[in-house]
Amino acid sequence: MRVRRDRTIYGLTMTAAFTAAMALLAPWTVPLGPVPLSACTLMVYLSAWLLTPGRALTAVTLYVLLGAAGLPVFSGFLGGVGRLAGPTGGYILGYLPLCAICALFIGRFRSRRWLCLLGMVLGTGALYAMGTAWFCVQTGATVGNALVVCVLPFVAGDAVKIGAALLLGPVLRDRLKRTGLLY
Repeated sequence: MRVRRDRTIYGLTMTAAFTAAMALLAPWTVPLGPVPLSACTLMVYLSAWLLTPGRALTAVTLYVLLGAAGLPVFSGFLGGVGRLAGPTGGYILGYLPLCAICALFIGRFRSRRWLCLLGMVLGTGALYAMGTAWFCVQTGATVGNALVVCVLPFVAGDAVKIGAALLLGPVLRDRLKRTGLLY
């Protein structure tokens, strides 16, 4: 029974730590038009490497719920349901499919890096699709215009974050396992 309790405590602690890391990093942004550049996606990618798929999705869900409750964890130190309902809210909610897809691919194909890369690219595509669709609905922008304003400026940065996660994720996972901090 002790091992089960230790693993449960570990899982809850890591889930809370990733939620906290997203909440601390996401408000610090670089404005690139209507959608700011944030380190939050990097934390989502890393959560997929270091947590089980369920715990990774729980961490992201908690982050979104903290922001929806009004805590200033979204870009620009803002929060509230209004941010989710606004033009960029689809990108925040898009963290959920991003996380789910990444965590499923990484959880299943961890030893095959190209499949992990594919999962992160597909997850990022789902994030872009959800955010862009919501942006178009909220602003009346055409899909082409929304892609130019809300997606193209982020492709290079997200590629760098994916690369960083591909390099850091396995190393962090291995080191945490060797120290007994990862089950």
